[in-house]
Amino acid sequence: MTRSSKGKTVASRRNFLKTAGLGGVGSAAVLAGLNQTASAQSSDPVVVGGPLPLTGGVAADGAEFKRGLEMAAEEINAAGGILGRPIELAFEDTETKGDDVISSAAQRLIDRSNASVLISGYNLGSQIALQNVAADSSVLYMHADTARAHADLVSNDPKRFWGSFMYCPSELFYGFAYLDFIKNLEDTGQFTPPNRKIALITGPITYSINIAKAIEGRAKEYGYEISLYETVQAPTSEWGPTLAKLRADPPAFIVNTHFFPQDQAQFMIQFMNNPTDSLIYLQYGASLAAFRDIAGSASEGVLYATNIGVLSGVIGQDFTTTYLEKYGDKASPNGGGQTYSALHLYAQAAALAGGAGEPYEEEQNRKIAARLKDSIYRTPLGVMRFHADTQSGYSYPVETDDPSLGMPHIFSQIKKKEDNGYIISPAPYDIAKFEKPSWMT
Repeated sequence: MTRSSKGKTVASRRNFLKTAGLGGVGSAAVLAGLNQTASAQSSDPVVVGGPLPLTGGVAADGAEFKRGLEMAAEEINAAGGILGRPIELAFEDTETKGDDVISSAAQRLIDRSNASVLISGYNLGSQIALQNVAADSSVLYMHADTARAHADLVSNDPKRFWGSFMYCPSELFYGFAYLDFIKNLEDTGQFTPPNRKIALITGPITYSINIAKAIEGRAKEYGYEISLYETVQAPTSEWGPTLAKLRADPPAFIVNTHFFPQDQAQFMIQFMNNPTDSLIYLQYGASLAAFRDIAGSASEGVLYATNIGVLSGVIGQDFTTTYLEKYGDKASPNGGGQTYSALHLYAQAAALAGGAGEPYEEEQNRKIAARLKDSIYRTPLGVMRFHADTQSGYSYPVETDDPSLGMPHIFSQIKKKEDNGYIISPAPYDIAKFEKPSWMT
Protein backbone atom coordinates (compact mmCIF):
# COMPACT_ATOMS: atom_id res chain seq x y z
CA MET A 1 0.00 0.00 0.00
CA THR A 2 1.39 3.41 -0.94
CA ARG A 3 1.03 6.59 1.04
CA SER A 4 1.12 8.86 -2.01
CA SER A 5 -2.56 9.74 -1.71
CA LYS A 6 -4.14 10.12 1.68
CA GLY A 7 -7.60 9.50 0.30
CA LYS A 8 -6.58 6.35 -1.54
CA THR A 9 -4.77 5.03 1.56
CA VAL A 10 -7.82 5.44 3.77
CA ALA A 11 -10.13 3.98 1.15
CA SER A 12 -7.95 0.94 0.55
CA ARG A 13 -7.57 0.34 4.29
CA ARG A 14 -11.32 0.51 4.84
CA ASN A 15 -11.98 -1.77 1.89
CA PHE A 16 -9.52 -4.34 3.22
CA LEU A 17 -10.94 -4.26 6.72
CA LYS A 18 -14.49 -4.70 5.43
CA THR A 19 -13.74 -7.59 3.10
CA ALA A 20 -10.86 -9.46 4.77
CA GLY A 21 -13.02 -12.34 5.98
CA LEU A 22 -15.53 -13.62 8.49
CA GLY A 23 -15.70 -12.66 12.12
CA GLY A 24 -18.03 -13.95 14.82
CA VAL A 25 -21.15 -12.77 13.02
CA GLY A 26 -19.94 -14.49 9.87
CA SER A 27 -19.37 -17.67 11.80
CA ALA A 28 -22.92 -17.56 13.14
CA ALA A 29 -24.21 -17.15 9.60
CA VAL A 30 -22.21 -20.16 8.42
CA LEU A 31 -23.53 -22.22 11.32
CA ALA A 32 -27.09 -21.16 10.62
CA GLY A 33 -26.71 -22.33 7.04
CA LEU A 34 -25.28 -25.67 8.11
CA ASN A 35 -28.01 -26.11 10.69
CA GLN A 36 -30.69 -25.63 8.02
CA THR A 37 -29.25 -28.39 5.85
CA ALA A 38 -28.17 -30.94 8.46
CA SER A 39 -29.91 -32.98 11.10
CA ALA A 40 -28.86 -32.64 14.71
CA GLN A 41 -26.70 -35.41 16.11
CA SER A 42 -28.81 -35.32 19.26
CA SER A 43 -30.49 -32.81 21.50
CA ASP A 44 -27.73 -33.09 24.10
CA PRO A 45 -25.65 -29.95 24.62
CA VAL A 46 -22.04 -29.69 23.54
CA VAL A 47 -20.10 -28.91 26.71
CA VAL A 48 -17.29 -26.39 26.27
CA GLY A 49 -14.90 -26.36 29.22
CA GLY A 50 -13.12 -23.20 30.32
CA PRO A 51 -10.10 -23.81 32.59
CA LEU A 52 -9.56 -20.14 33.47
CA PRO A 53 -7.62 -18.06 36.04
CA LEU A 54 -10.67 -16.63 37.78
CA THR A 55 -8.81 -15.73 40.99
CA GLY A 56 -5.25 -14.64 41.69
CA GLY A 57 -2.87 -12.26 39.99
CA VAL A 58 -4.30 -12.46 36.47
CA ALA A 59 -7.97 -12.79 37.43
CA ALA A 60 -8.77 -9.62 35.48
CA ASP A 61 -7.91 -11.51 32.30
CA GLY A 62 -9.70 -14.62 33.50
CA ALA A 63 -12.92 -12.63 33.88
CA GLU A 64 -12.64 -11.44 30.28
CA PHE A 65 -11.93 -14.94 28.99
CA LYS A 66 -15.12 -16.09 30.70
CA ARG A 67 -17.12 -13.24 29.19
CA GLY A 68 -15.78 -14.01 25.72
CA LEU A 69 -16.93 -17.62 25.95
CA GLU A 70 -20.34 -16.55 27.23
CA MET A 71 -20.86 -14.04 24.44
CA ALA A 72 -19.80 -16.49 21.74
CA ALA A 73 -22.00 -19.26 23.15
CA GLU A 74 -25.02 -16.97 23.11
CA GLU A 75 -24.42 -16.06 19.46
CA ILE A 76 -23.80 -19.64 18.37
CA ASN A 77 -26.86 -20.94 20.20
CA ALA A 78 -28.97 -18.19 18.64
CA ALA A 79 -27.83 -19.49 15.25
CA GLY A 80 -28.89 -23.04 16.13
CA GLY A 81 -25.85 -24.35 17.98
CA ILE A 82 -23.56 -26.95 16.43
CA LEU A 83 -25.76 -28.91 14.04
CA GLY A 84 -28.71 -28.29 16.34
CA ARG A 85 -26.91 -29.03 19.59
CA PRO A 86 -26.72 -26.05 21.97
CA ILE A 87 -23.46 -25.09 23.62
CA GLU A 88 -23.29 -25.39 27.38
CA LEU A 89 -20.40 -23.78 29.23
CA ALA A 90 -18.60 -25.21 32.25
CA PHE A 91 -15.85 -23.37 34.13
CA GLU A 92 -13.14 -24.35 36.60
CA ASP A 93 -10.80 -21.92 38.34
CA THR A 94 -7.10 -22.51 37.71
CA GLU A 95 -6.38 -19.93 40.44
CA THR A 96 -3.33 -18.41 38.68
CA LYS A 97 -1.32 -21.32 40.01
CA GLY A 98 0.91 -24.03 38.61
CA ASP A 99 0.51 -27.22 36.64
CA ASP A 100 -1.09 -29.35 39.37
CA VAL A 101 -3.99 -26.96 39.88
CA ILE A 102 -4.36 -26.32 36.14
CA SER A 103 -4.38 -30.03 35.31
CA SER A 104 -6.88 -30.84 38.05
CA ALA A 105 -9.24 -28.12 36.84
CA ALA A 106 -9.10 -29.44 33.27
CA GLN A 107 -9.60 -33.04 34.38
CA ARG A 108 -12.71 -32.06 36.33
CA LEU A 109 -14.14 -30.39 33.24
CA ILE A 110 -13.66 -33.60 31.28
CA ASP A 111 -14.63 -36.19 33.88
CA ARG A 112 -17.40 -34.33 35.71
CA SER A 113 -18.75 -31.96 33.07
CA ASN A 114 -18.11 -34.15 30.02
CA ALA A 115 -16.40 -31.30 28.14
CA SER A 116 -15.79 -31.99 24.44
CA VAL A 117 -13.26 -29.17 24.11
CA LEU A 118 -11.17 -27.03 26.45
CA ILE A 119 -10.84 -23.35 25.53
CA SER A 120 -8.82 -20.82 27.48
CA GLY A 121 -7.02 -17.58 27.03
CA TYR A 122 -3.81 -18.21 28.94
CA ASN A 123 -2.80 -19.89 32.17
CA LEU A 124 0.42 -19.46 34.12
CA GLY A 125 2.56 -22.57 34.38
CA SER A 126 4.73 -24.71 32.13
CA GLN A 127 2.36 -24.22 29.16
CA ILE A 128 2.32 -27.98 28.54
CA ALA A 129 0.07 -29.23 31.35
CA LEU A 130 -3.26 -28.85 29.59
CA GLN A 131 -1.94 -30.30 26.35
CA ASN A 132 -1.19 -33.51 28.23
CA VAL A 133 -4.64 -33.62 29.84
CA ALA A 134 -6.25 -33.11 26.43
CA ALA A 135 -4.08 -35.78 24.82
CA ASP A 136 -4.93 -38.33 27.50
CA SER A 137 -8.65 -37.64 27.03
CA SER A 138 -8.67 -37.25 23.21
CA VAL A 139 -10.34 -33.84 23.40
CA LEU A 140 -9.54 -30.61 21.60
CA TYR A 141 -7.67 -27.89 23.48
CA MET A 142 -7.45 -24.31 22.19
CA HIS A 143 -5.48 -21.63 23.99
CA ALA A 144 -3.51 -18.39 23.67
CA ASP A 145 -0.66 -19.11 26.08
CA THR A 146 1.69 -17.40 23.60
CA ALA A 147 4.33 -19.96 24.45
CA ARG A 148 7.26 -21.45 22.57
CA ALA A 149 6.80 -24.49 24.83
CA HIS A 150 3.59 -25.34 22.97
CA ALA A 151 5.27 -25.17 19.57
CA ASP A 152 8.12 -27.38 20.75
CA LEU A 153 5.77 -29.90 22.34
CA VAL A 154 3.49 -30.33 19.33
CA SER A 155 6.23 -30.39 16.70
CA ASN A 156 8.24 -32.96 18.65
CA ASP A 157 5.31 -35.35 19.20
CA PRO A 158 2.50 -34.65 16.69
CA LYS A 159 0.98 -38.11 17.13
CA ARG A 160 0.20 -37.42 20.78
CA PHE A 161 -0.67 -33.71 20.62
CA TRP A 162 -2.83 -33.69 17.48
CA GLY A 163 -5.67 -31.96 19.36
CA SER A 164 -3.85 -28.97 20.90
CA PHE A 165 -3.94 -25.61 19.10
CA MET A 166 -2.40 -22.29 20.13
CA TYR A 167 -4.43 -19.74 18.21
CA CYS A 168 -1.77 -17.01 18.39
CA PRO A 169 1.99 -16.90 17.68
CA SER A 170 4.59 -17.61 20.39
CA GLU A 171 6.10 -15.00 22.68
CA LEU A 172 9.40 -14.89 20.77
CA PHE A 173 7.74 -12.71 18.14
CA TYR A 174 7.32 -9.94 20.72
CA GLY A 175 11.08 -9.53 20.87
CA PHE A 176 11.62 -9.65 17.12
CA ALA A 177 8.72 -7.31 16.40
CA TYR A 178 9.76 -4.77 19.04
CA LEU A 179 13.20 -4.29 17.52
CA ASP A 180 11.66 -3.94 14.05
CA PHE A 181 9.20 -1.41 15.44
CA ILE A 182 11.66 0.97 17.15
CA LYS A 183 14.07 0.77 14.22
CA ASN A 184 11.23 1.73 11.91
CA LEU A 185 10.38 4.70 14.16
CA GLU A 186 13.94 5.90 13.68
CA ASP A 187 14.20 5.14 9.98
CA THR A 188 10.97 7.00 9.20
CA GLY A 189 11.95 10.03 11.28
CA GLN A 190 9.17 9.58 13.82
CA PHE A 191 11.57 9.29 16.75
CA THR A 192 15.19 10.26 17.38
CA PRO A 193 16.51 8.39 20.44
CA PRO A 194 18.85 10.27 22.81
CA ASN A 195 21.18 7.25 22.87
CA ARG A 196 21.38 3.61 21.74
CA LYS A 197 20.58 2.02 25.10
CA ILE A 198 17.76 -0.42 25.87
CA ALA A 199 16.95 -1.28 29.50
CA LEU A 200 15.21 -4.63 29.95
CA ILE A 201 13.04 -5.43 32.96
CA THR A 202 11.47 -8.86 33.25
CA GLY A 203 9.62 -10.99 35.75
CA PRO A 204 10.11 -14.59 36.88
CA ILE A 205 7.68 -16.16 34.39
CA THR A 206 9.06 -17.95 31.32
CA TYR A 207 6.87 -15.91 28.98
CA SER A 208 8.37 -12.62 30.20
CA ILE A 209 11.91 -13.97 30.23
CA ASN A 210 11.70 -15.34 26.69
CA ILE A 211 10.59 -11.97 25.34
CA ALA A 212 13.38 -10.13 27.13
CA LYS A 213 15.94 -12.69 25.96
CA ALA A 214 14.73 -12.38 22.36
CA ILE A 215 15.37 -8.63 22.49
CA GLU A 216 18.69 -9.08 24.25
CA GLY A 217 19.85 -11.65 21.71
CA ARG A 218 19.24 -9.47 18.65
CA ALA A 219 19.65 -5.90 19.92
CA LYS A 220 23.23 -5.61 18.64
CA GLU A 221 22.13 -6.52 15.10
CA TYR A 222 19.89 -3.44 15.15
CA GLY A 223 22.57 -1.15 16.54
CA TYR A 224 21.38 -1.07 20.16
CA GLU A 225 23.08 -2.02 23.42
CA ILE A 226 21.52 -3.52 26.53
CA SER A 227 22.36 -1.17 29.40
CA LEU A 228 20.35 -2.97 32.07
CA TYR A 229 18.84 -6.43 32.50
CA GLU A 230 16.76 -6.53 35.66
CA THR A 231 14.55 -9.34 36.99
CA VAL A 232 11.78 -8.55 39.47
CA GLN A 233 9.52 -10.82 41.46
CA ALA A 234 5.78 -11.24 40.99
CA PRO A 235 3.78 -9.51 42.23
CA THR A 236 5.77 -6.36 42.94
CA SER A 237 4.64 -2.88 43.90
CA GLU A 238 7.90 -1.25 44.96
CA TRP A 239 9.92 -0.14 41.94
CA GLY A 240 12.35 2.18 43.75
CA PRO A 241 15.51 0.05 43.35
CA THR A 242 14.88 -0.57 39.64
CA LEU A 243 14.04 3.06 38.96
CA ALA A 244 17.22 4.17 40.75
CA LYS A 245 19.26 2.12 38.29
CA LEU A 246 17.36 3.56 35.33
CA ARG A 247 17.87 7.11 36.57
CA ALA A 248 21.59 6.54 37.15
CA ASP A 249 22.07 5.55 33.49
CA PRO A 250 19.03 6.73 31.50
CA PRO A 251 18.33 4.58 28.43
CA ALA A 252 16.52 5.71 25.29
CA PHE A 253 14.21 2.70 25.58
CA ILE A 254 12.72 1.01 28.64
CA VAL A 255 11.13 -2.39 27.99
CA ASN A 256 9.19 -3.96 30.86
CA THR A 257 8.11 -7.50 29.95
CA HIS A 258 6.75 -8.22 33.45
CA PHE A 259 3.13 -8.17 32.34
CA PHE A 260 0.94 -7.98 35.48
CA PRO A 261 -1.20 -4.85 34.91
CA GLN A 262 -1.30 -3.77 38.54
CA ASP A 263 2.50 -4.00 38.80
CA GLN A 264 2.98 -2.11 35.55
CA ALA A 265 0.66 0.63 36.79
CA GLN A 266 2.75 1.09 39.92
CA PHE A 267 5.88 1.22 37.77
CA MET A 268 4.45 4.12 35.73
CA ILE A 269 3.14 6.02 38.77
CA GLN A 270 6.55 5.84 40.44
CA PHE A 271 8.42 6.51 37.18
CA MET A 272 6.51 9.75 36.62
CA ASN A 273 7.73 11.15 39.94
CA ASN A 274 11.10 11.66 38.23
CA PRO A 275 10.93 10.45 34.62
CA THR A 276 13.93 9.76 32.43
CA ASP A 277 14.17 10.71 28.76
CA SER A 278 13.04 7.23 27.74
CA LEU A 279 10.41 5.69 25.49
CA ILE A 280 8.48 3.14 27.56
CA TYR A 281 7.09 -0.15 26.30
CA LEU A 282 5.04 -2.37 28.62
CA GLN A 283 4.24 -5.96 27.77
CA TYR A 284 0.56 -6.89 27.32
CA GLY A 285 -0.82 -5.81 30.71
CA ALA A 286 -1.00 -2.20 29.59
CA SER A 287 -3.60 -3.26 27.03
CA LEU A 288 -6.09 -3.94 29.83
CA ALA A 289 -8.47 -1.39 31.28
CA ALA A 290 -7.26 -2.37 34.76
CA PHE A 291 -3.85 -0.85 33.97
CA ARG A 292 -5.30 2.53 32.97
CA ASP A 293 -7.68 2.52 35.92
CA ILE A 294 -4.79 2.22 38.38
CA ALA A 295 -2.15 4.27 36.55
CA GLY A 296 -4.49 7.09 35.55
CA SER A 297 -2.71 9.91 33.71
CA ALA A 298 0.62 8.12 34.23
CA SER A 299 -0.52 5.66 31.56
CA GLU A 300 -0.64 8.29 28.82
CA GLY A 301 2.16 7.93 26.29
CA VAL A 302 2.90 4.30 27.11
CA LEU A 303 3.46 1.88 24.24
CA TYR A 304 2.32 -1.72 24.35
CA ALA A 305 1.91 -4.57 21.93
CA THR A 306 -0.03 -7.74 21.62
CA ASN A 307 0.08 -10.46 19.02
CA ILE A 308 -3.59 -11.11 19.74
CA GLY A 309 -5.77 -8.06 20.16
CA VAL A 310 -8.92 -6.48 18.76
CA LEU A 311 -8.28 -4.58 15.53
CA SER A 312 -9.56 -1.42 13.92
CA GLY A 313 -12.06 -1.66 11.08
CA VAL A 314 -15.64 -2.80 10.85
CA ILE A 315 -15.26 -6.30 12.32
CA GLY A 316 -13.22 -5.19 15.32
CA GLN A 317 -15.30 -2.09 15.95
CA ASP A 318 -18.56 -4.00 15.81
CA PHE A 319 -17.25 -6.56 18.27
CA THR A 320 -15.90 -3.90 20.64
CA THR A 321 -19.16 -1.96 20.61
CA THR A 322 -21.23 -5.05 21.33
CA TYR A 323 -18.83 -6.29 24.01
CA LEU A 324 -18.71 -2.98 25.88
CA GLU A 325 -22.48 -2.54 25.68
CA LYS A 326 -22.87 -5.99 27.18
CA TYR A 327 -20.20 -5.86 29.89
CA GLY A 328 -19.62 -2.16 30.55
CA ASP A 329 -17.02 0.43 29.64
CA LYS A 330 -14.45 -1.05 32.04
CA ALA A 331 -14.44 -4.40 30.24
CA SER A 332 -11.48 -5.34 28.03
CA PRO A 333 -12.38 -6.54 24.51
CA ASN A 334 -8.77 -7.63 23.95
CA GLY A 335 -9.13 -10.36 26.56
CA GLY A 336 -12.67 -11.42 25.80
CA GLY A 337 -12.03 -11.38 22.07
CA GLN A 338 -9.58 -14.25 22.41
CA THR A 339 -11.90 -16.93 23.76
CA TYR A 340 -14.83 -15.47 21.83
CA SER A 341 -13.00 -16.00 18.54
CA ALA A 342 -11.67 -19.42 19.52
CA LEU A 343 -15.14 -20.75 20.38
CA HIS A 344 -16.58 -19.46 17.11
CA LEU A 345 -13.76 -21.17 15.21
CA TYR A 346 -14.27 -24.44 17.10
CA ALA A 347 -18.02 -24.38 16.47
CA GLN A 348 -17.56 -23.87 12.75
CA ALA A 349 -14.88 -26.58 12.51
CA ALA A 350 -17.04 -29.03 14.47
CA ALA A 351 -20.07 -28.36 12.28
CA LEU A 352 -18.04 -28.82 9.09
CA ALA A 353 -16.61 -32.04 10.50
CA GLY A 354 -20.08 -33.47 11.07
CA GLY A 355 -20.54 -32.59 14.71
CA ALA A 356 -18.81 -32.29 18.06
CA GLY A 357 -17.03 -35.28 19.55
CA GLU A 358 -17.23 -36.46 23.13
CA PRO A 359 -14.29 -37.02 25.50
CA TYR A 360 -12.25 -40.07 24.42
CA GLU A 361 -14.03 -40.08 21.05
CA GLU A 362 -10.79 -39.74 19.15
CA GLU A 363 -12.01 -40.40 15.63
CA GLN A 364 -14.51 -37.53 15.55
CA ASN A 365 -12.27 -35.13 17.44
CA ARG A 366 -9.47 -35.82 14.94
CA LYS A 367 -11.86 -34.79 12.16
CA ILE A 368 -12.43 -31.48 13.94
CA ALA A 369 -8.69 -31.05 14.44
CA ALA A 370 -8.18 -31.54 10.70
CA ARG A 371 -10.71 -28.80 9.99
CA LEU A 372 -8.93 -26.47 12.41
CA LYS A 373 -5.58 -27.12 10.74
CA ASP A 374 -7.05 -26.20 7.36
CA SER A 375 -8.77 -23.04 8.61
CA ILE A 376 -8.03 -19.50 7.50
CA TYR A 377 -10.48 -17.75 9.76
CA ARG A 378 -11.05 -14.00 10.12
CA THR A 379 -11.93 -12.81 13.62
CA PRO A 380 -12.08 -9.42 15.38
CA LEU A 381 -8.43 -10.14 16.27
CA GLY A 382 -7.28 -10.86 12.75
CA VAL A 383 -6.75 -14.16 10.99
CA MET A 384 -6.42 -17.46 12.83
CA ARG A 385 -4.28 -19.74 10.67
CA PHE A 386 -2.17 -22.57 12.03
CA HIS A 387 1.31 -23.79 11.22
CA ALA A 388 1.01 -27.44 10.21
CA ASP A 389 3.92 -28.58 12.39
CA THR A 390 3.38 -26.55 15.58
CA GLN A 391 -0.38 -25.90 15.41
CA SER A 392 0.31 -22.33 16.49
CA GLY A 393 -0.74 -19.11 14.81
CA TYR A 394 1.02 -17.27 12.01
CA SER A 395 2.29 -13.78 12.78
CA TYR A 396 1.77 -10.78 10.49
CA PRO A 397 4.00 -9.02 9.43
CA VAL A 398 6.81 -11.06 11.03
CA GLU A 399 6.07 -14.35 9.25
CA THR A 400 3.88 -13.26 6.35
CA ASP A 401 3.50 -9.95 4.58
CA ASP A 402 -0.09 -10.79 3.68
CA PRO A 403 -2.48 -9.47 6.39
CA SER A 404 -5.13 -11.95 5.30
CA LEU A 405 -2.88 -14.88 6.26
CA GLY A 406 -1.66 -14.04 9.75
CA MET A 407 -2.58 -12.55 13.11
CA PRO A 408 -1.29 -8.98 13.34
CA HIS A 409 1.38 -8.07 15.85
CA ILE A 410 -0.13 -4.74 16.79
CA PHE A 411 1.56 -1.84 18.56
CA SER A 412 -0.63 0.66 20.35
CA GLN A 413 -0.10 3.87 22.28
CA ILE A 414 -2.26 5.16 25.11
CA LYS A 415 -3.29 8.72 24.29
CA LYS A 416 -5.94 9.25 26.97
CA LYS A 417 -6.39 7.40 30.23
CA GLU A 418 -10.09 7.03 29.46
CA ASP A 419 -9.51 5.24 26.15
CA ASN A 420 -8.01 1.99 24.98
CA GLY A 421 -4.70 2.41 23.21
CA TYR A 422 -4.74 3.53 19.58
CA ILE A 423 -3.17 1.15 17.06
CA ILE A 424 -0.13 2.79 15.46
CA SER A 425 1.31 -0.27 13.65
CA PRO A 426 1.12 -2.28 11.40
CA ALA A 427 -0.77 -1.16 8.30
CA PRO A 428 -3.58 -1.54 7.34
CA TYR A 429 -4.77 -1.64 10.94
CA ASP A 430 -3.09 1.58 12.13
CA ILE A 431 -5.55 4.32 13.03
CA ALA A 432 -3.21 6.81 14.74
CA LYS A 433 0.31 8.18 14.60
CA PHE A 434 3.08 7.68 17.14
CA GLU A 435 3.42 10.62 19.51
CA LYS A 436 6.46 11.41 21.61
CA PRO A 437 5.43 11.02 25.27
CA SER A 438 4.96 14.21 27.27
CA TRP A 439 7.67 13.28 29.78
CA MET A 440 10.38 13.16 27.10
CA THR A 441 12.33 16.33 26.36
